[in-house]
Amino acid sequence: MPKRNLPTSDNSNQQQLKEQIEILQLELEEIQKETNTFEAVLHAHISDLIVEEQELFILYKQIKKAKKAKRLAEKKRGKNYKAPKNLQIIPKEKKKEIPSEQQKEKKRLYREAMLHVHPDKFSMSESNSQKESDIATEITSRLIEIYKTESFETLQAYHAHIFGGNTNIELDEAASKIKPTSNDNYLQQEKERLKKDIDLAKNEYLYKVLREYKNPLTFKDELKAYYEDRIFKLRKRTRKGL
Repeated sequence: MPKRNLPTSDNSNQQQLKEQIEILQLELEEIQKETNTFEAVLHAHISDLIVEEQELFILYKQIKKAKKAKRLAEKKRGKNYKAPKNLQIIPKEKKKEIPSEQQKEKKRLYREAMLHVHPDKFSMSESNSQKESDIATEITSRLIEIYKTESFETLQAYHAHIFGGNTNIELDEAASKIKPTSNDNYLQQEKERLKKDIDLAKNEYLYKVLREYKNPLTFKDELKAYYEDRIFKLRKRTRKGL
């Protein structure tokens, strides 16, 4: 079954967006790779200090908890002890509720898209190529992520993106008759999301060290001094033990 063809101008614009997205993805991956590699090098230099600091911090928290329990027990043994009354319970902030109708529509869009792109559907076809299966797996993973963690509008846009014939997967006759529920602005949203992710990655402290320090590896000396100071203070606070 042939895929629906979009107008040439739309195809051109979408191809341009896809190329921009690919460039942004590569940039983000490179930033993350640099940062993670640098972090691993730092850990290798100060791993013993990190472990000791964590162990002492846990011990410190245990000591504080034990002291609090001891004070409360002593207070309860006193003659004038009265249990606290009319304690004000501060309710937890409620999550923003999604209207039930919108939630139903979100589930419908998700199921509709999932039924037409799920990789199992393609893996059972003898004519299916590995490339198609890989594409289907990638789309399905993104679809699940959007459904679970992102907004109704984002899912709506991705649904339109799929059924607009933009995923390199041939839709069957039934799927090709489904009208996208919104303009296909998913690619634009994806581009903006990647830009934000890149900004966040560039603002990570370790990445700034990599870019701003003449010799980034000297940062390990700052970290070493920080952890040694923390360990010194925690040792004082925990010297009597539990």
